[in-house]
Amino acid sequence: MNETFLKLVQRGATAEVAEAVEADPSLIQCRDSQGVSALVWAVYFVQPLVRDFLLQKLEEQGVALDVFEAASTGNDMRLKAILDAEPGAASAVSGDGWTALHLASAFGTPASVSLLIVRGARVDAVAQNAQRNQPLHAALALGTDSESIRILLAHGADANATQAEGFTPIFSATAANRRDLAELLLAHGANPHHTNDLGKTPADFARERGHADLADWLDSLPA
Repeated sequence: MNETFLKLVQRGATAEVAEAVEADPSLIQCRDSQGVSALVWAVYFVQPLVRDFLLQKLEEQGVALDVFEAASTGNDMRLKAILDAEPGAASAVSGDGWTALHLASAFGTPASVSLLIVRGARVDAVAQNAQRNQPLHAALALGTDSESIRILLAHGADANATQAEGFTPIFSATAANRRDLAELLLAHGANPHHTNDLGKTPADFARERGHADLADWLDSLPA
């Protein structure tokens, strides 16, 4: 039943999710084989209606969010309570290999990012999965809040850190046509001409995605 329910969450089938929970309220606490909750699945698959429905039902049933759920949904009050009670949670790793800081950087709030760092989360933590990335990569790849990126960089995140296949954070900025974020990374030492394992530069990535002006600007920067 869990697998069927999680597929509904993934698809954003809000009405069917609600019907399933009505029939079996315990489903709101179901998890996949790696221990990732239905709520975090809703976050991963960008299903805000399902996410908010599950949050409401969890609250109604008095089920407290864990550190990964709190970080990925921007529940800063709950996150603080968790860290007050269990300081080591700042460095915990989820069943699918992410730290809470990865999740806060990608999906949460700048306040969550700051709180985790202050409480000991490492900005250079490497995901224990195939991505092998750091929170800054997650913030650039999935996040939309430049303030979280600024916070990570201000606390020493490496603008040239590589993840799987040799990608650095600036690749995500240029793929998204975000010159502002590219400039922010450059101000913290990012190499605009880094070549990934596929032999491509950030300018190549930008040009392939139709961002010719950004690509030309990157190419014009000194080595």
